[in-house]
Amino acid sequence: MEFFKIHRDYNFMRYALLLNVVSFVTFALAVFFLVTRGLHLSVEFTGGTVIEVAYSQPADLGKVRDTMAKMGYADAQVQNFGTSRDVLIRLPLQKGETSAQQTQQVMTALQAADADVELRRNEFVGPQVGKELASNGLKALAFVVIGIMIYLSLRFEWKYAVAGIIANLHDVVIILGFFAFFQWEFSLSVLAAVLAVLGYSVNESVIIFDRIREAFRRFRKMSTVEIINHGITANISRTIITHGSTQIMVLSMLLFGGETLHYFAVALTIGILFGIYSSVFVAAAIAMWLGIKREDLIKTHRSGGTDPNDPNAGAVV
Repeated sequence: MEFFKIHRDYNFMRYALLLNVVSFVTFALAVFFLVTRGLHLSVEFTGGTVIEVAYSQPADLGKVRDTMAKMGYADAQVQNFGTSRDVLIRLPLQKGETSAQQTQQVMTALQAADADVELRRNEFVGPQVGKELASNGLKALAFVVIGIMIYLSLRFEWKYAVAGIIANLHDVVIILGFFAFFQWEFSLSVLAAVLAVLGYSVNESVIIFDRIREAFRRFRKMSTVEIINHGITANISRTIITHGSTQIMVLSMLLFGGETLHYFAVALTIGILFGIYSSVFVAAAIAMWLGIKREDLIKTHRSGGTDPNDPNAGAVV
């Protein structure tokens, strides 16, 4: 399906150096904020108290959050759990207070606002559990990166694999940089969004690399830069449709999903925007600078070179 027919190739690579300098500066700033400020980890990673309460009527989550903020728990996570009448509250650790004391204080405050609220359960999540979650999350991220490298190396060539991984890590680090700079809460749902962005971004890179490979087979007289520009231009219509549709869905979660999905949608929004940009101006540009050429993707005869009259000439490795 192609709604936007592009009749001429745009010279995207003309701006490759300038935009990659901007990318490098943005990447360096993201790393700087991650090192100096760090991530504002949620209760899942740091440990804390989990309280489940039940209301006789659908709970007003905004009112519950205001109550938590007045108690000094501005970072408390409040969300529905199961039904609209059940509420799950996650509180960070407080020095000098036990989990039982926190639970008692919260129930006193909630019952002062609504006498019908009942305590269903309360649990203490130790910091050791948080360390395990953080460790497992990093392992998951590492496995995804390694898998992408192997996939791109097998499907294309090592130059494309290196370019794709740099572009994908560029997206991930910038997402984390935003969360570090603004001190947004980094939770398990945000980690899931980061992993989703990795897969989403590599998909865009693979599509562009496919177009470049097809152009190498079809246009024998084009230079490498012209081939890359043609491959990206041929993908514009698909990019607009696919990313536009995805972004509408993510913005719906961001605007109407409430507090529970807010940072998950924020991470996806940043990842989608930078994923489009990095696939074109980072992955393709790095592949160009690494020296991709037709011979990297096209089989040659033993005598050397390809026979233009051979129907099998240009078969992909």
